[in-house]
Amino acid sequence: MAKGEGTFRDTGRQTPAARAHIFLGQPNIFFVTVNAKDAVPWMANATVQTSLAEIWRIEATTWRVGYYLIMPNHVHFFCAPYDLRFGIDQWVEFWKSRFSRRHLDQSWSWQRKSFHHRIRNRIEYEEKLSYVQNNPLRKQLVVQADQWPFQGRIHDLWWTAD
Repeated sequence: MAKGEGTFRDTGRQTPAARAHIFLGQPNIFFVTVNAKDAVPWMANATVQTSLAEIWRIEATTWRVGYYLIMPNHVHFFCAPYDLRFGIDQWVEFWKSRFSRRHLDQSWSWQRKSFHHRIRNRIEYEEKLSYVQNNPLRKQLVVQADQWPFQGRIHDLWWTAD
């Protein structure tokens, strides 16, 4: 296993899923993790947060980002397809490329692959959301989870069924 690549503990996978499966007539919300290359801790800062939020809101609109949280060496977020002509992997590559072009003067690099998991029901969503929100607390970066400044919501993602 290369440096910076870890086991996807939630699923037992060693590598990310190949693509997102969309099921028409059902909720299609995905939990995504994108890591920094070699686990370098460059992400948790206001510049990164502002750039990602702008890109997700204005440029990379074929998928909608809901809640997100940026840790020092990875970002977690929930997203849902908006334009079915674009797969999740294609979309992630697009916004990572846009971000990198904005920050050519930085040595910020993304891990090549990302991890995504289709959320199957509201309970699973709430469990993942709690996990993500408490990540800075578990890593002892804050005393209370809501103190972490590098989190937010771009779009509201709603369940239409359970």
